[in-house]
Amino acid sequence: MNILAPLGRTLIAFLATVGRLAAFTARALSHAVRPPFYFGALGRQMLDIGYYSLPVVGLTALFTGMVLALQSNSGFARFDAASAIPTVVVLSITRELGPVMAGLMVAGRIGAAIAAELGTMRVTEQIDALVTLSTNPYKYLIAPRLWAGLLMLPLLVFVADIIGVFGGFLVSVYTLHFNAADYISQTWKYLEFRDVTSGLWKAAVFGFIIALMGCYHGFTSRGGAQGVGEAATNAVVSASILILVTNYLLTGIFFAAP
Repeated sequence: MNILAPLGRTLIAFLATVGRLAAFTARALSHAVRPPFYFGALGRQMLDIGYYSLPVVGLTALFTGMVLALQSNSGFARFDAASAIPTVVVLSITRELGPVMAGLMVAGRIGAAIAAELGTMRVTEQIDALVTLSTNPYKYLIAPRLWAGLLMLPLLVFVADIIGVFGGFLVSVYTLHFNAADYISQTWKYLEFRDVTSGLWKAAVFGFIIALMGCYHGFTSRGGAQGVGEAATNAVVSASILILVTNYLLTGIFFAAP
């Protein structure tokens, strides 16, 4: 029994964490869909999550597309299948790499920032002050961030898709000496509407996960400056893991074999 005791404690702690997260999520969602709505706070969060994240997401997408074209050429050249590079680049970017890479980049930038901000407000009792002033912290602090993550990640991913495909185009045309018109024609030929929309749906889910993890870890942080640092770290790690797990599940839903 002494051997099994640590496993039991770990399992109980894990289930307790899942329960607290589920209760927090349910409460946050209930407040996010009921008035009053703080549109000023929502606008600030959309600007922070969307506009200010665009440079890092754009650069990531650009070089991802460029590297993907180089690696695809290195592999396909062995089988005389270099003509498939445009198709591989556009499908890989729109289906997987665009939403996943954007999600991970935003998780590192925004997830930590949200957790640190709310954690600081928690340990300095600013959240308690909001309650004293009859302001619901879930509506003023949590709901705008959830909506901003849900709305802005698809827009970021859409831009990232364009930039990533353009990066593959640049490398293919100016380094691998593809014909530009043939490359564009091949790209459009095999691209389907669901390839793009599946990535955008994934992005919406990832944005919600990022905002939720940042809000949860920041809102429940304890222990002063050290607790705020742990909250920021936990927010990034948990959001990144959930993004990868959710990506697999959504891919199975969108592209399951008939």
